[in-house]
Amino acid sequence: MATLTVWKFETPTGADQAISTLESLAKQKLINIHDAATVSWQPDAKKPKTRQLNSLTGAGAMGGMFWGMLFGLIFLVPLLGAAIGAATGAIAGSLTDVGIDDSFIKSARDKITPGTSALFLMSSDAVTDKVKAAFEEGGEFKPELIQSNLSNEQEAALREMIAN
Repeated sequence: MATLTVWKFETPTGADQAISTLESLAKQKLINIHDAATVSWQPDAKKPKTRQLNSLTGAGAMGGMFWGMLFGLIFLVPLLGAAIGAATGAIAGSLTDVGIDDSFIKSARDKITPGTSALFLMSSDAVTDKVKAAFEEGGEFKPELIQSNLSNEQEAALREMIAN
């Protein structure tokens, strides 16, 4: 079963700094990474910068379209207003079908703000406590976990939705 986790960091560079820790955890077989992306939001910026981490992922990666849709719903839709609402409603409905619901979107939107960063991670076989402990080890990361579990059926539906 795949899990979509979001690790929020209290600095704009925290998520990028956590990547080397994540790579180490993968080498130790404490996590199996399917796909990942980071969001970095400088304090004075109007919107965050996003980056898909192709170097961490294998052939099973979800692809940029998935991250684009998810980040669009989290960060852009509130800014675009009602004119875009109907089109995004269909996308949001599709994501709800695969386990990413309004409460997940709202929580990420409320917590990832200017001056913070986040690591979005599609993984399996993660030892969450060890992942969190590894992120906290240096003392500078102080991550907060926002998590949405995907069942095997939801993961398959998500992959099918992205492929079409």
